[in-house]
Amino acid sequence: MADLIMLDDFLEPVNIYAISEDEGYREGQFGQVIRINEGEMPDLDGVDLVLIGCGEQRGTGKPVNNNSAPDAIRKQLYNLYFWHKDMVIADLGNVKTGATLADTYAALAAVLNELTAAGKTVVILGGSHDLTLAQYKSYAKRERVMEAVCVDARIDLDIDSVHRNDNFLMEMLTGEPNFVKHYSHVGFQSYLVHPRMLETLDKLRFDCFRVGHVKERPEEMEPVIRHASLFSFDISALAYAYAPVNRYTPNGFTGEEACVLMRQAGMSPFINTIGIYGYDPTLDQFEMTARQIAHMLWYLIDGRFKGKHEAPLEDVNAFNSFHIAFAEVDATFIQSKRTGRWWMQLPDQRYIACSYNDYLVACNNDIPERWLRAMERG
Repeated sequence: MADLIMLDDFLEPVNIYAISEDEGYREGQFGQVIRINEGEMPDLDGVDLVLIGCGEQRGTGKPVNNNSAPDAIRKQLYNLYFWHKDMVIADLGNVKTGATLADTYAALAAVLNELTAAGKTVVILGGSHDLTLAQYKSYAKRERVMEAVCVDARIDLDIDSVHRNDNFLMEMLTGEPNFVKHYSHVGFQSYLVHPRMLETLDKLRFDCFRVGHVKERPEEMEPVIRHASLFSFDISALAYAYAPVNRYTPNGFTGEEACVLMRQAGMSPFINTIGIYGYDPTLDQFEMTARQIAHMLWYLIDGRFKGKHEAPLEDVNAFNSFHIAFAEVDATFIQSKRTGRWWMQLPDQRYIACSYNDYLVACNNDIPERWLRAMERG
């Protein structure tokens, strides 16, 4: 892929010997299987997922740092065993730190734009959560309208803070021109969020899901995530016991619940940039947060493996179809025979992602909330 040669200008290669501590890897481990930029850009033909690191943390007020965070995650990921033999993964190294924070944003956005334009799905190992803004800019650069999902204990709209990490969503959601068709926030903790923030997002017809709601019915998040293009996960969404670098709150998702959300993101046919942010190895204990992130990446790949085998909606033989009427509305629900996922048809004949519970609500002659929200947004 000669058109990707320019990536060398923005990326530093992986020092595989330092990460493996000169021990190398066993047959079947990630470090043996994936294509790694060790000084020469690997062939990206047929690659399903591309990993890049970006350790930038100046958005939190910290000074310029090296890329120790992505490399600490790599150390744990490379030791895991690779189960999905028809998946091809490449690791292109770390985005070079810019002279300014804006320079790093621009470099990361340029790399993402180049890779996604080539049809690749990119995973960013961060770095602070404001790097999500660089994710967004890679879509805005091509004027591509998209949907975004953020998983975070807080909602980063604090305009009183001087740190970009606390308010980057303001530019992303309200800047002009704007290319965010829809935004969903997953896992917020009420006591960390001002009520007016939720009111503002609701007026914009955006959806916010409290952590308790998600924990009660995690399967309800899969339709929320399925239509997104941008997926961003802040480690602060995890409980301290599962991510010791999280110094904001003792509560949040368990490690298993985080893996479920990542697997759902992997299954999405539209998500092509995924960021995992908020990891600082200096705050970790026994490298447990790095291990947790590595496990999340494993489940992301597992989801992508399963999602690759989903049938197109036009293949009627691959779906169970259910025609029902609710609240004087004739509707069709379909369920994939391959993955078990559900869709429902709107009056304009569009199919949108839904859940089995939405189908049950409609069967009881009630209007599913997901259907109402979709109609409100038009």
